[in-house]
Amino acid sequence: MRALLTSGGITNSSIHDALVDLLGKPIAESNALFIPTAIYPFPGGAGMAWRAISGKGPSPLAALGWKSLGLLELSVLPSIEEAAWVPTVRDADALLVWGGDPLFLANWMRRSGLTDLLPTLRSEAVYVGVSAGSIAAASTFVETFTEPPRGTDGPLKSEDVVFATPQGDVDRILVTGQGAGLVDFAVIPHLEHEHHLDASLANAEKWAARIPSPTYAIDDQTAVKVVDGAVEVVSEGQWKLFQP
Repeated sequence: MRALLTSGGITNSSIHDALVDLLGKPIAESNALFIPTAIYPFPGGAGMAWRAISGKGPSPLAALGWKSLGLLELSVLPSIEEAAWVPTVRDADALLVWGGDPLFLANWMRRSGLTDLLPTLRSEAVYVGVSAGSIAAASTFVETFTEPPRGTDGPLKSEDVVFATPQGDVDRILVTGQGAGLVDFAVIPHLEHEHHLDASLANAEKWAARIPSPTYAIDDQTAVKVVDGAVEVVSEGQWKLFQP
C-alpha cells in the first residue's frame, strides 16, 4: 500500500499532484473511503466530523471530486461481519484518514481489524493521512495531551508519560503510543503552527528523541510520500528529518 502522510491535508498544488501520482489516475476516476474516527474524542467532535465529511472543514480532503466517497467508521466495525466491510476497503483506491486523537485512532484501527488488513491491500491503494491519521501510521509515535489519556486507548507505562515544555498557562503531557506500522518512520505534524504552539522545532527535536525510528516534523504545507518503501518529502513549506 502507498501512503501520503500530511499535516493539514491537500493544502497546495504540490501535495495535490503527489496524490494524483500515487493514485495513478485522476481523482475523478478514484473511489475513496473517509475515516473520521479520530475526531470524536474532542468536544464538538460530531460536528467537526460532519464538516470534514461534507468538505466544509479546514482541508477539502473529502471534496476533491472523488468518483465515489464512502464513510468508514472504525468503532462500528467490530460489531458487524467482516464480509460487510472488508471487500469495500479492498476495492477502495484511497483511505482518507482524518485527524484528531492519534491514540484513540490507533486503538480503533487495531480493534476494528484495519491495522491487520492494511498490509494485505492492493499495492496501488493509497493511505492518505491528515494529522492524527498520519501520526497513527507509524509503529511508534508521540503526541501531547492536556490531560492524561484514557487507559482504554492502549497500555501506557509510567515512563511513557513526561511533562513537555509548558506553552502559555497549560502544561502538556507527552505520550508515546503504538500505531499501525504502515510506515517505518514517524510524523510530527503542524510544525511551527500558530494554533499548535507546542509543535515548535525545539519541542519536535525532544519528542523525536523518544522515537526509535526516523521522524519527520512537517508543517501544513508539507507531506511525506511513500511508494514501495521509498520516501519522498513533498513541500512548499518547512520540515525537518530527525534520525533516531
